[in-house]
Amino acid sequence: MAGGLALKGGKRAVFLLHGLYSSALELQYLARRLNAAGYSVYVPQLPGYTVNAGRYGEARGSWEIWLNAAQEALRPVLEEHGKVAVGGLCIGADLALMLAARLGDRLGGLMLLSTTLYYDGWSLPWYKFLLPLAYYTPLGRFYSYKEKEPFGLKNEQMRRLVAFQMRQVGVSDAGASRLRAHGIYQAHRLIRAVKQNLPQVRNPVLIVHATEDDISSLKSVKHLEKELGSTRVDKLLLGDSYHMVSLDNEKAKVAEAMMTFLESEPALWNSDK
Repeated sequence: MAGGLALKGGKRAVFLLHGLYSSALELQYLARRLNAAGYSVYVPQLPGYTVNAGRYGEARGSWEIWLNAAQEALRPVLEEHGKVAVGGLCIGADLALMLAARLGDRLGGLMLLSTTLYYDGWSLPWYKFLLPLAYYTPLGRFYSYKEKEPFGLKNEQMRRLVAFQMRQVGVSDAGASRLRAHGIYQAHRLIRAVKQNLPQVRNPVLIVHATEDDISSLKSVKHLEKELGSTRVDKLLLGDSYHMVSLDNEKAKVAEAMMTFLESEPALWNSDK
């Protein structure tokens, strides 16, 4: 899995999708915890979606292209492992939901971290609703939104590291320092498609969300609970984290919840070989 992360373990596999303009680094802790527990874990690099070092989040293509790239990266994992559990962070969770809507019970459970169905967090600027519209302006292709503190992180040490990385090279463990208007526009298009397809998602689901999420409030969680077609929806709400739950104060709690979820549902897997 060139440019991504592939940690070989047992027959059971987990496929994780990072957030927009980010990389496998933001999921590395969770991936290694799952791998240490015996899972094979894959975090792909998606052209036009994964950040390129030093390029400040230069995205290309539509969300449909991102989704097709994710499905293509998933294909050999399914061929090798059979049924695969899929997870994602932020917009990566949205892509995971769309994969489930497409592939149905070919996938196992879904692990949705900081799912973003609404950009309504407390740290976003008052003009956030105008950001997708920049795409339509004559200079829209050149516009980018600069990430600001707290960078989705309540942990001050991690926040300082991310700020340093962004100043030095424009990218960090938490993603790019700038979000292009094109990507913001495509993310909003993807969110609309996810909302339309939620009743088609019937896989077992684990929802992990911070009560103080600075990017997407608990409104996204309520929407998931109301509209998902799944008969099993587990939920973990975190009280000492912001949006980047895979890097923040309670990342160990997130890893434990994921492992508990994966072990507690036999239907997530084909019979072990």
